[in-house]
Amino acid sequence: MKRILCLSIFALSTPLAAQSSAAATAGTLWSQTSDYIIKSAEQMPEANFSFRPTSEVRTFGQIIGHVAGSQYMYCALVLGDKAGGEGDIEKTKTTKADLVAAMKASTEYCRRAYALSDADAQGMLKLFGSDRSKLYALMGNATHDSEHYGNLVTYLRIKGMVPPSSQPAPGQ
Repeated sequence: MKRILCLSIFALSTPLAAQSSAAATAGTLWSQTSDYIIKSAEQMPEANFSFRPTSEVRTFGQIIGHVAGSQYMYCALVLGDKAGGEGDIEKTKTTKADLVAAMKASTEYCRRAYALSDADAQGMLKLFGSDRSKLYALMGNATHDSEHYGNLVTYLRIKGMVPPSSQPAPGQ
């Protein structure tokens, strides 16, 4: 989690002109978090996909489905495709295999959105009733993923597991 925060602060404090592409920089931050979410889903045993710390919050599996669905929603808007419902996957997928596959598929779909040029990323769209740039939507998706990765970290810790972002890098 510290790595994500440090990268986010760096990206926001570095002038966009000094970076190769604002969308690519946002994509780097998003990709790391999305990969952590996939690894979290792969790591959690299927029996714990129905786990929730309290009755008022989503289950582990519902969070995975929610993030996959919201990624499709944000990235479809950016790409100009028809956006599905944010809750579609959360409401229809329940098995670990289906949720991991949905998360991986939504991540691959979003890679196209994060590959936009800076000029294209400045294009406008409607997001939750407001006019926003495509870059704003991409950053919103990355922020949303980070928010829910924080939930998953807590769930993994409660179950006695080390979350992907706290695991040593390969070779360490």
